[in-house]
Amino acid sequence: MNCSQSWPEPVVRVQSLSESGISQIPLRYVKPPSHRPSVKDNNVSSSCSTQTEVDIPVIDFGNAFSDNQTLRLETLKSISLACRKGGFFQIVNHGVRPQLLKSVREVWREFFNQPLEVKQEYANSPATYEGYGSRLGVEKGATLDWSDYFFLHYMPVMLRNQRKWPQVPASCRELIDEYGREVVRLGGKLMSVFSKNLGLEEDYLLNAFGGEENVGACLRVNFYPKCPQPDLALGLSPHSDPGGFTILLPDENVAGLQVRRGESWVTVKPVPNAFIINIGDQIQVLSNAIYKSVEHRVIVNSDKDRVSLAFFYNPKSDLLIKPAKELVTEEQPALYQAMTYDEYRLYIRTKGPCGKQQVESLKCS
Repeated sequence: MNCSQSWPEPVVRVQSLSESGISQIPLRYVKPPSHRPSVKDNNVSSSCSTQTEVDIPVIDFGNAFSDNQTLRLETLKSISLACRKGGFFQIVNHGVRPQLLKSVREVWREFFNQPLEVKQEYANSPATYEGYGSRLGVEKGATLDWSDYFFLHYMPVMLRNQRKWPQVPASCRELIDEYGREVVRLGGKLMSVFSKNLGLEEDYLLNAFGGEENVGACLRVNFYPKCPQPDLALGLSPHSDPGGFTILLPDENVAGLQVRRGESWVTVKPVPNAFIINIGDQIQVLSNAIYKSVEHRVIVNSDKDRVSLAFFYNPKSDLLIKPAKELVTEEQPALYQAMTYDEYRLYIRTKGPCGKQQVESLKCS
């Protein structure tokens, strides 16, 4: 993939800015007025409105494999509706043990609280984005988001570079490996459910992504430091995820993820020990827009920092992705032109988060 080897300007660590005691954020982080969150948004605590829970359904994922046919079909229907309408849902009873979720969150919080010189050993570049980073996109002079992150590849195995995995804290590498195995396993189950709900063979989407050994999977751990002017900034600008789908482990104590609902933004209230699942652009393309990737963003907090783990389940990077022929009819012709995931994500890596511009640009004229 052709991509810049270096950042266009010196990289500033947002956590360092936050901890410096500044009362005003630098202009580079101030969003245009139309993109700023409302004061009400930023005062959201971990207890959000009941409407949030209705808008982001909570589904017992274990019931999708129940021997009780009625329960199984009801659960599959709930997942299908979420994929078709809102693009987001939460799952409980997903098979990943709660202690692992707690441990992996804690170990990454410990990493971000290490001295800067320790974190700098893992500093990333736009060539792969792998490692410790503080900006997305390489456009010079771009308005930046109020966040740092750590990005790494997990699948396929040939791309896994454990030298990039932090050695501090001592348990970090072991937890990354265990967490990656469990979430990849969960991702395979979700792909099976998505395929069945689309009326496709159970392994259709997995095969379209390159099969079990070639599927792409990567982890971005997001750190959103406290922000002295949260009404002017965003932790992550509006975007739809470019990959297949995302398995997000949110911060249970600090709300921040917002999902677009028409002209409004709905703040997601995380459920204890749940994953938040959202459809990405590649499955929107494969499903011929039956499933929808939905724009979302992250707000920041003046009192608390926030950690979340986004695990992206993606196609093999050099495979052409296009609408499944089984979902193309005279009444509903193919909506998108074919493109490899490598070609697709280059746009994101160049421009940074840009709403839904990229997937819309694929539409056949």
